[in-house]
Amino acid sequence: MQALDKKLIRDLWHLWGQVLAIALIVACGIAIFVAMSGTYQSLKLTQAAYYDQYRFAQVFAQLKRAPDSLIEQIRAIPGVAQVQTRIVMEVTLDIPGHREPATGRLVSIPETPRPMLNDLYLRQGRYIEPGQDEVLVSEAFAIANHLQLGDRLGAIINGRWQSLRIVGIALSPEYVYEIRPGDFFPDNQRFGVLWMGQKAVGTAFDMDGAFNDVALTLSPGANVSDVIFRLDRLLTPYGGFGAIQRKDQISNRFISDEITQLKAHAMILPAIFLGIGAFLLHIVLTRLISTQRDQIAILKAFGYSNWQIGSHFLKLVLVIVFVGTAIGTITGLWLGSSLTRLYTEFYRFPLLQYEVQLETAIVAILISGSSALLGAFAAVKRAISLPPAEAMRPEPPAQFHRTIIERLGLQRWLSPVGRIILRNLERKPIQSLLSIIGISLAVALLVVGHFSFDAMAYLMDVQFRIIQRDDVTILFNQPRSARARYDVSSLPGVLYAEPFRSLPARLRYEYRSRQIAILGLEPQGELRQLVDLNLNPVPLPPDGMLLTTKLAELLHVKVGDRLTVEVLEGDRPIRTVLVAGTIDELLGVSAYMDIHALNRLMQEGETISGAFLAVDERQLDNLYSLLKHTPAVASVSLRQAMMQHMQETIARSQKIMNVTEVIFACIIAFGVIYNAARISLSERSRELATLRIIGFSQRQIAVVLLGEQAVLTVAAIPIGWALGYGLAALLTLAYNTELYRFPLIVTKASYLFAFSVITIAALLSGLFINHQLRGLDLIAVLKTAE
Repeated sequence: MQALDKKLIRDLWHLWGQVLAIALIVACGIAIFVAMSGTYQSLKLTQAAYYDQYRFAQVFAQLKRAPDSLIEQIRAIPGVAQVQTRIVMEVTLDIPGHREPATGRLVSIPETPRPMLNDLYLRQGRYIEPGQDEVLVSEAFAIANHLQLGDRLGAIINGRWQSLRIVGIALSPEYVYEIRPGDFFPDNQRFGVLWMGQKAVGTAFDMDGAFNDVALTLSPGANVSDVIFRLDRLLTPYGGFGAIQRKDQISNRFISDEITQLKAHAMILPAIFLGIGAFLLHIVLTRLISTQRDQIAILKAFGYSNWQIGSHFLKLVLVIVFVGTAIGTITGLWLGSSLTRLYTEFYRFPLLQYEVQLETAIVAILISGSSALLGAFAAVKRAISLPPAEAMRPEPPAQFHRTIIERLGLQRWLSPVGRIILRNLERKPIQSLLSIIGISLAVALLVVGHFSFDAMAYLMDVQFRIIQRDDVTILFNQPRSARARYDVSSLPGVLYAEPFRSLPARLRYEYRSRQIAILGLEPQGELRQLVDLNLNPVPLPPDGMLLTTKLAELLHVKVGDRLTVEVLEGDRPIRTVLVAGTIDELLGVSAYMDIHALNRLMQEGETISGAFLAVDERQLDNLYSLLKHTPAVASVSLRQAMMQHMQETIARSQKIMNVTEVIFACIIAFGVIYNAARISLSERSRELATLRIIGFSQRQIAVVLLGEQAVLTVAAIPIGWALGYGLAALLTLAYNTELYRFPLIVTKASYLFAFSVITIAALLSGLFINHQLRGLDLIAVLKTAE
């Protein structure tokens, strides 16, 4: 073993605490990178393979009713490769053992199995038999309701009660993320997909020889927009609701957004952790080299070249990187596997396994090595640039002068120890500033780690306690006349009912368009309120439309512009409506109108689509029982159930990542503070030993050293709070999607959490440093270098 390698081992042993702390910070960045990158790649590749193998459609369209003879005209559209027509209906389900009604989406499939678009993967059981009351149910729905093969479900099909027998549990690429239209989180207990034979569904709904849903795949190079335009023109006479691309299909859109966010996490978070690791390596090496000036001079005097000395210190960096990469890779594999298992609870793929490609591991090593070497470059350059004669001389003594406090005459309020602390901090402003920056970054990460909890708690509180205040929402299977308002109010247990009108339409402004349901609300409604960012009620304009800010942004419209509204039901009139205002909402994109203004726009009288209900809890069972057997009711939503399910979903989805981020932030906090204190001890051991010899107690020299760290920590905390708020603001930009937006809400609890963790980290670091102070070699002070 070469002499420099022996020195390296001794340095590593002497600095083991600092080496481990920095290695753990590097490990945090590598772990997040490996976990997020691996999960991103696994989810993306699984999605692509599943879509390809089971022929996920590229264009989707719904309509009222069209004859099968139209299929040939659809197939003749230039660019269309395959056509799949179906019958898709919403039915009310009665699940054994559940008092609440559920909604089922009944989808027709061929009577005998054959390749088709949006093909099915049978997880359990068998395919349906022709002429039987048999269905396949989606896996998520079966698991949530503990359904087994052979169980029966009650369903209202076209006004008639029917019992359906489950013969198989299936998956479809169309429902990887199984969610009811209009919802933002899945409620698998109360919404599921059922597949039934084409003939049986057609007979039940009087749709023999007809269809109301079509899916297409396209030829390579086909113009999607042109295909959609031609398809819409064909389906318009048959009540077409407007075709959409795959990217707008609700299940695919949720998954694609999740994949995009995973990619962003895999880039941003590791960069923060590895940047802090590089920063610490730079500080450690800079200060280590300053304490080894004489050793470097001797090595040069004995003939060691600049390259040999430089590579010696770079080896120290590479050892730290190797340890951090090894720990981080193992942790990242475990974390990625846990994340993948979590995704299987929300996204239903036939097989979703966590796989890390070799390229990911190589990139992780290159990223960690490059960041570390970048941080160490300046320090190593300083080591090899010292001439031997200059390096053999000790560093010039520091030039002390009166501090600002002493110039102000406030020194009499400080003890001698306090003056020493302030003088040392003032004579090393750069080192003090770097320490403050490091600690403040740790504080910022802790604030951001807790921020998502604050944001989601606020989002849920606003959505389910201020905006949505109804107990039950019912949606009719078709628009109803004014009489339905009174029928709804007379339902058992209903204390108060607010009707609403939901109108499917395509909003156009110049060449931009969005297909959406315009929601007509009662202007003085109590059960569904509109509020601004300050939670102040926003009144509905008597005329015109109120758009969410995100929808206005997507359409590039402003208040005062006029939108073209292409109605997608009934006679499909085309109207123009004034944009009367915008409103900030956190979930989805919406368009609101006064229900009376919407009725006037449609020239339809007091037509309603459903109602929000305030219900007496003691009468809920009676209400549910009646709704289960009411053919006119297409779906029932329960606010309490939605809120509870959303809480459970968020708790499961965020638990692993948020807890991991907080743990990693705690590691950084401890690593930064401990390194700063340990380096300061290395630099000032001679000075501290001198103080002990001239009469200072063990407690006093501990206060001198740790007091400096305390001052730096106190100064860093408010800066870290501000940085954390800024990082949270950046995250809100990253989560600004059509589906949801994160509010910039950082509560006192987040700041207190960061303060508490940093304080604990500082106290633990102080205990370690105080223990090392007890072993300070006082005799070494007599061996002066001057």
